[in-house]
Amino acid sequence: MSKVNFTGNPDNIVGELPKVGEDAPDFKLITAGLEEISLSNFKGKRIVLNIFPSIDTGVCATSVRKFNAWAAQQENTVVLCVSEDLPFAAGRFCGAEGIENVITASDFRYHTFGNTYGVLMLDGPLQGLLSRSVVAIDENGKVVYQELVPEITQEPVYEVKF
Repeated sequence: MSKVNFTGNPDNIVGELPKVGEDAPDFKLITAGLEEISLSNFKGKRIVLNIFPSIDTGVCATSVRKFNAWAAQQENTVVLCVSEDLPFAAGRFCGAEGIENVITASDFRYHTFGNTYGVLMLDGPLQGLLSRSVVAIDENGKVVYQELVPEITQEPVYEVKF
């Protein structure tokens, strides 16, 4: 079990992020267009999972904006912005902000991503949401980078290297 802080107070996280060198676990998520996606949808591409509690908070919204700008400069790379938010909220935010280079993906339907990727917050005020983290997966489906941000109110690393 991992721990993170939310405004300095510790919260427990289920499990741990996949380790560098491991095969990335599969997932089923729902896009803003209500389409189901999984890891296999992006076979042969580099994937960055920008995982966060809710797009309706300042730091989470900033991470989507910054990864959107970063993704525009990358080749053969897709950024999935993953949360428990309803797809409608993510779609509304991206439309209002002109976000076009990332895919928002929600775990609202299956609620399995948080357990599979070791990012589900088990207690504290954000219990049931996903902890801020980043996982990078190469073209072969291997985890090449992972970061569990120790303080939820801090931004992640944006310059992911493959």
